[in-house]
Amino acid sequence: MRKQLLVVLAAATLTATAVPASAEPTVNWGKCPADITSPLLHCASIEVPLDYRNPDGKKISVEISRLSSGIPTKRRGVLLFNPGGPGGTGLTFPLEMFQLGLPASLLAEYDLIGFDPRGVDHSSPVNCDLKPEQLLTIVPKYAHNPAEVVAAAASAKQISQQCAASKSAPVLPYITTANTARDMDQIRAALGEPKISYFGLSYGTYLGGVYASLFPDRTDRVVLDSVLGPDGYDITAARRFGEGMQDRFPDFAKWAAVRDSSYRLGATPAEVTATFSKLADKLDRHPAWGFDGSLFRLATESLIYRDSEFPLVAQLWQTALEDQAPPPGSLPSIGGPIQSQVGTQLSVVCGDHAWPRSISTYQRNVAQDRVAYPLVGGSTANVGPCAYWPTKPIEQPVRFSDRGPSNLLLVQNLRDPATPLSGAQDTREAFGNRARMVTVDQGGHGAVLPYLNSCGFNAAVGYLVHGTRPETDKFCGAETNATRSLTPQQQQAADKIMDRLRQY
Repeated sequence: MRKQLLVVLAAATLTATAVPASAEPTVNWGKCPADITSPLLHCASIEVPLDYRNPDGKKISVEISRLSSGIPTKRRGVLLFNPGGPGGTGLTFPLEMFQLGLPASLLAEYDLIGFDPRGVDHSSPVNCDLKPEQLLTIVPKYAHNPAEVVAAAASAKQISQQCAASKSAPVLPYITTANTARDMDQIRAALGEPKISYFGLSYGTYLGGVYASLFPDRTDRVVLDSVLGPDGYDITAARRFGEGMQDRFPDFAKWAAVRDSSYRLGATPAEVTATFSKLADKLDRHPAWGFDGSLFRLATESLIYRDSEFPLVAQLWQTALEDQAPPPGSLPSIGGPIQSQVGTQLSVVCGDHAWPRSISTYQRNVAQDRVAYPLVGGSTANVGPCAYWPTKPIEQPVRFSDRGPSNLLLVQNLRDPATPLSGAQDTREAFGNRARMVTVDQGGHGAVLPYLNSCGFNAAVGYLVHGTRPETDKFCGAETNATRSLTPQQQQAADKIMDRLRQY
């Protein structure tokens, strides 16, 4: 009890260091960084404390963007976005959502606000100085036995040591979800807003939940899409990637079986599943084109985030069967500001929670998950850099609770490969009557995107625009999107959003 009281008092002290609940706007909007060319966006930088326990100490900058409301006289407030990660760039996310098809009614209600979280790209970027070949080893290799867990540990330890020796090392302990949530409150105050509405996707759901827990009375309408469990990216969430792949993979297996005459991957879902195992084992034994079984598994999992990528998955498998180079766009991306994204991702994941440091823990988990989640469980349960992270978390994790305004809407696919339903259900339970959940009968990562399920999309937009939220949890039945076509602009925006999600 005494320990719990100390945690509560510490959280209250950190919350109290934030700026006042309302203030005069202090943002000077201007041009965005040179790599952002849209005239619809304006950008600005604000200064925030590196360490909120020492608010008068070292400052870092956070870059924010704005797509202004179409009808300022009707404007309700600001809608802050986070596209996931951790480590995801967010300056252009409001523009991408606008291009994808947000309705005019929502654009009239809010200024859309994006930001690069601390440590990412334009916001005081961090860098672990990793080599290009290390950037894809953040996700551990698939371990078939205890010895391969030991081998993964050596790689994980090397990455951790490089982060500890980098120029960013003094900053890394402060790149956390709780501090990013406090930055969001600094953004709110700099904009002169008493409250903010929020849309978070994937990891952004955990960030939004942390903000709603630290600053419950400063939240307006909150929508969380593809929901992480209430502890964010801890060891449980890492292992849930294996669960999510098992939930989602049958959708692809059914799709491929129907098209066996075109792709020759199997005439039944069971045969398609056997082909996956055959290819992964083949590449484990004889890597080709720099492409091993672990990368094959990772690429397949990341590509089944949406149905429209199924043909690319099938092409990837065909090239593996024929010992040819993987098709363009099929492997996880390491382009763009990837060093700061990976540095931030490691800092957040390893700094939010203290991870187990015993190799035997990971060996035991791998043995269990290879049976429970055979598609990728040997990888997602394996040891990563957090087991060797050089610093302990600077504070206890923020806990979700049912105390606060009832203003959260969770939207969740039944078969999500990255944030499976079980995690969303845990978050829903943690928030109690503060939240309602809309569960959508579809597969993939991202439930609210407007070209997928109209029921889920309308529930989210209806809440943000009109404040109408289901009185009880709601279920949205399956819909076909076969007749829905995207304009070139919508397709480009969708690709940008999903490519960003696939990097994590």
